[in-house]
Amino acid sequence: MTQIPHPPSLVLASGSTYRRQLLSKLGLAFECAAPDVDESRRPGEAAMALAGRLAESKARALAEVFPAHLIIGSDQVACVDGRLLGKPGGRAGAIQQLQLVQGKPVRFYTGLYVFNSREQRGLAEMDVTTVHFRPLSTQQIEAYVDREQPYDCAGGFKSESLGIALFDRIEGEDPNALVGLPLIRLVRLLEPFGVEVL
Repeated sequence: MTQIPHPPSLVLASGSTYRRQLLSKLGLAFECAAPDVDESRRPGEAAMALAGRLAESKARALAEVFPAHLIIGSDQVACVDGRLLGKPGGRAGAIQQLQLVQGKPVRFYTGLYVFNSREQRGLAEMDVTTVHFRPLSTQQIEAYVDREQPYDCAGGFKSESLGIALFDRIEGEDPNALVGLPLIRLVRLLEPFGVEVL
């Protein structure tokens, strides 16, 4: 009797509680591990290239620790007027970022990379979501930041909660991508490695 090989175990290469919660939606068993990756932008590196490179770097960085696994790496870069937005880190930074983006469209590039460490083979996808921010007063921005404290979120907001009140509209394929893990694309990437969500 021929044995059908089991797909490798899943590892999410992230310490983010947001990404962990998103991956849990798929009902798959997985482990989490935070990779040690230098997230600095290279000179002249475009936002999309940076997001893709970091997603792959995060997945590959855990290959020695998880040598027979499917490792999921994801990274997001926000861009407005050609300027990249990182995590604000505190109240002043979040207010400054929201003042910068209010009334403007902001592109969010979310790189996704699934790496089979046993076969040394990976597949990549890129999600691009555009968020059109409402014109906002300083008072509205400060009220939002004080209520939600989005200090660890690129762009200074949490779209899965009150941050939605900052937007005019969203253009994109997957509402999960803004939170940091494009699940529609992830389901597609897992299938060639033998992981069927349904």
